[in-house]
Amino acid sequence: MIGLNKKTTYRKKNSFMNDFTKNMAQALFNQDKVNDFLRKEIQTAVNQLLEAELTAFLGYDPYAKSGWNSGNSRNGIYYRKVDTQFGQIEIQVPRDRNGEFHQHTLPDYKQHSDVLESMIIKGVTTREIADLIEKMYGSHYSPAQVSNISKQMIPKVEAYHKRKLSDRFFCVYLDATYLPLCRETFEREAVYIAIGIRPNGHKEVIDYCIAPSENVEVWTEMLQNMRSRGLKQVELFLSDGVVGMKTALAKTYPKAHFQRCLVHVMRNICNKVRVDDRETIMNDFKQIRQPLYKLFMHSMTNGTRHTIMSLGI
Repeated sequence: MIGLNKKTTYRKKNSFMNDFTKNMAQALFNQDKVNDFLRKEIQTAVNQLLEAELTAFLGYDPYAKSGWNSGNSRNGIYYRKVDTQFGQIEIQVPRDRNGEFHQHTLPDYKQHSDVLESMIIKGVTTREIADLIEKMYGSHYSPAQVSNISKQMIPKVEAYHKRKLSDRFFCVYLDATYLPLCRETFEREAVYIAIGIRPNGHKEVIDYCIAPSENVEVWTEMLQNMRSRGLKQVELFLSDGVVGMKTALAKTYPKAHFQRCLVHVMRNICNKVRVDDRETIMNDFKQIRQPLYKLFMHSMTNGTRHTIMSLGI
């Protein structure tokens, strides 16, 4: 087992998740930034995975004393460019001095990340997870063992869904996305997610749930559950145009304001104009919204709620 400083690792993971949620929240206000944000996150994740793969191969962390006179060591990197559905990413493939390390994260001599996207974005089966662990770390786990390990997380997931929530959030993002999930067969189901920002700027995944499709009844049940767990006040909800959402919010949080997600607004605008006119119209739309967005972020930091609400953003 490679020696790791648990406190340092926790702080790094916590800092990464804070940065991730902050950047994701900012990207949601600008459609052009969403793909770039996802591209950068995939690039970072792959490079970290490759570095972890070399660490597992060598058996010691970078700069660790246990690596001295071990007979092999790190020997720089070389670069590869890989196309993804979010744009081209630059991969830093690490090397060892003896030339014995062979990475398994990406297929050799392939310029498109079909395997990468299917693993990171679409998910993997227990058998694929077992194969990946064996390739990277040399330890064999059967699909049944992987499944049993996963089952150990069920009590923690249940505790997460029942935990007491903060009583106030400045704003809450509500959205659902469809992901392939393994039931008796692979089916695309709606994953509902609520991400909140507290008055101090802290971001938190408040809750999530899974249903066959997106509808307001599930959202209503989720909002009621959030309120029963202690979330009493929300200044602003942001969501897409799902039918009945404003009514559901009015019943659960009658004092909260509602703002339709600007990404969905931009998509709807694009669907109603000619292709040749879209770029010009989107530029005009951004010139209107960006100053208000900057004021929104400033007000979120300083807690000047009424300034924002008077502008209707």
